[in-house]
Amino acid sequence: MDGREIRLQRLVGEGRAVIIAFDHGLFDGPISGLEDLTTIERKINSVVDAVLLAPGMMRRCSGVFSHPKRPLAMVRLNWNTVYCFRFGYREAKSVLMFSPEDALREGMDIALVSLTLQTGCEERDAANVEVFSKLTNDCHRLGIPVVGEYFPTGHVEMTPDQLHSDVLVGSRIVAELGADAIKTFNTCRFQEVTSSCPVPVFGLGAEKLPTQREALELAEAEVQAGAGGVVFGRNAIQVPNPQAFQAALCEVVKDSVRVNDVVNKYDLS
Repeated sequence: MDGREIRLQRLVGEGRAVIIAFDHGLFDGPISGLEDLTTIERKINSVVDAVLLAPGMMRRCSGVFSHPKRPLAMVRLNWNTVYCFRFGYREAKSVLMFSPEDALREGMDIALVSLTLQTGCEERDAANVEVFSKLTNDCHRLGIPVVGEYFPTGHVEMTPDQLHSDVLVGSRIVAELGADAIKTFNTCRFQEVTSSCPVPVFGLGAEKLPTQREALELAEAEVQAGAGGVVFGRNAIQVPNPQAFQAALCEVVKDSVRVNDVVNKYDLS
C-alpha cells in the first residue's frame, strides 16, 4: 500500500467520512464563526476525519493538527471565480493557486481540486479541465490522494432536475479524470450520482440550514443515498456548540444513529 492509498484509507476506512470545511475566506472573506481563525481549534472536534482549509491557513491553524488523533489536513489547491458570489462573476475561471509540493511542505495530507464545466465557453471548460488534470496528476506523483470537487455553474438558478443532470455528468467526469473521491451537491436523485461513480462521493452541507436537526437530516439523507461521507462547513461551524454538533454528525454519518437520538443526546435544536 503506497502513501496515497494509506491516506485515502485513513479518510474513508471501512465506513464513511466526516469533513469540516473552513476555507470560505478564500472567496467570502471573514464570515460569521470564522472571523478569528486563532479560535478555530476550539471549534473542531477531533472525532472528525478531515478539515478542509486554504493553503495559507495551514500554519495559522496548526493547533487543529497538533494532537495524536488529529484530523487529516485537506488543502484546496485551485481558485475559481464561480465561488465569488459577492463579486458577481459568471465565467467560472479556474486557476492554479498552490502547488502540491508547497502544500505538502506545509503539512497537507489530502488535496482538494475543483472543476467547473458548462461555463458557456468551450475554451474555458477545456482550460478548467487542464488545471484539474495537472494538479491531480502532480498530487498522485507525490502519493497524495485528490478529492475532486464538482461545482455546477449557475446552480442557484437551476431547477432540481437541471442540478441533478449537471452533477450526475460532472461527477462522473471528475472520477474519470482521476479523482480518488468526489465532493459535490446533494441532488433530488442523489443515489444515481453515488452509484454512477467508482469512487466515494461526499455530499455537501451547502447553505446554512435553519436548524441543526435539518442539517443532520440532510447528512442522514445523503448517506442513505450512498454517499461515502459529508463535507459540512457553515452548518458545522455556525452553531452554538460546534463540538457537540460535529460529534452528533459523526454518529449519524459513520454509525447510522438516528437523528432524533443524537438531537436529544447532545441537546441540539
